[in-house]
Amino acid sequence: MRVGIIGLLQESNTFLPGETCWEHFQADILARGEDVLTQFEDTQHEIGGFIEGLRQASFEPVPIFVARALPFGVITADCFNRLMKEIRTGLQNAGPLDGLLVAPHGATVSRSARDADGAWLALVRKTVGPNMPILGTFDPHANLSNQMTSACNSLVAYQTNPHVDQRQRGLETALLMKQVLDEGLKPTMAALFLPMAISIECQCDYEEPCSTLHRLAEEIREKPGVLSASIVLGFPYADVEEMGSAVIVVTENDQRQAKDLARSLATAMWNLRHDSVRGLPNVDDALQQALTLPQPVCLLDTGDNIGGGSPGDGTWLANALLAKRVQRSLVCLHDAESVAKAIEAGTGVKIQLQVGGQSGPPGGDPLESEFTVRSIHHGQFQENKPRHGGFSTFDQGTTVVLETDAGLTVMVTSKRMVPFSLGQITSCALDPAAFRLLVAKGVNAPMAAYREICPSFVRVGTPGYTPADMTSLDFHHRRKPMFPFELDTEWA
Repeated sequence: MRVGIIGLLQESNTFLPGETCWEHFQADILARGEDVLTQFEDTQHEIGGFIEGLRQASFEPVPIFVARALPFGVITADCFNRLMKEIRTGLQNAGPLDGLLVAPHGATVSRSARDADGAWLALVRKTVGPNMPILGTFDPHANLSNQMTSACNSLVAYQTNPHVDQRQRGLETALLMKQVLDEGLKPTMAALFLPMAISIECQCDYEEPCSTLHRLAEEIREKPGVLSASIVLGFPYADVEEMGSAVIVVTENDQRQAKDLARSLATAMWNLRHDSVRGLPNVDDALQQALTLPQPVCLLDTGDNIGGGSPGDGTWLANALLAKRVQRSLVCLHDAESVAKAIEAGTGVKIQLQVGGQSGPPGGDPLESEFTVRSIHHGQFQENKPRHGGFSTFDQGTTVVLETDAGLTVMVTSKRMVPFSLGQITSCALDPAAFRLLVAKGVNAPMAAYREICPSFVRVGTPGYTPADMTSLDFHHRRKPMFPFELDTEWA
């Protein structure tokens, strides 16, 4: 059996002024044919799981096309058209296929297709016809659509957040394909779309309310005839009609069972809606709290969440740490211009700089101080453990380590970098465990790596392009009514 593999993964923050272009995919991953196997086979990504599962099944993996770009703004129409052409051409050149494994993100938005994942999955379905099995995995930070579910026979979301089970879900899906092709299994999917959204700080799988929802989903998965059950958290930084939370249940050729179980899971989610929103401390309160906790403490900078598309140059916490002269504190900022100036000055030299704060008022004012240039690094590092996003290789560009007399260490990168690996810090000759406070620009994702050294985490309600309070964003396309925007929303 020959089974094709296609992936398109990008999380689109529609509230950012910048757009995602072809160059952003070139800077991350544009893999065609055998390059897909080379780049993913040994990774913790679901596509690595696809490959492993197909080999276990003695099927031939047919790598077609995989594109990935870091979360950022809406994909330009030209870029999305090129991606669609790559998918279409790859399918046409793949030869006869018996099935397809697909990896959409689920929260991709293009200028030419607001439901971008639904659009490319519909293209795939139209190209291969109605009878070929298409099974897929997706990120639970998806804004699920009817177009996505209509194009596929089965979709399963990662079960963890931070996402550390991607390879397992890919393997599971590939082995399901074996049952479909070898045994004639008929996956039957039911999805329910709730008029609610789960706040980003409430989306950690081992914290409430998600821990309860995942426990209920596991109970459903253990029922006879059930193939999978997924909690879809939603991505609140996309102003699209599909924005919101959902559930999926896949059964073995039993539509009624799938619908009934999906309804019971959705009802549980709805009943927990008031637990799906909570407030976060501001910068001053968070710092006061952090200094009383077992150290090191990881301060999660929610407003500058790079994994949600933010620029990575937000300075609210950095400026507070500097002003309060918090000793042994560390923050990472994206600022290519400051990197260049520090390199020009040279290591060991003191230099006056304004670092970060280049993306506009939401990110705060630049961090202004006299810094000592401690070291310069190439910015490339690797991660071999399961971490959020399934990444294994990272490149944050040339990086400088700056120190202030006030006790603040600033790692400045020339490229945006998600804080998914402690290798980001250790590759710059720094020991993360030696700091009292470390700032990670995320909400839940950094915890997979940072919990190895940090006994304490504090989520901080910083301003920025990814505010924890989704109701503060200016939506124009979301569904109405929807909880928590309209608190009296009803759902039958």
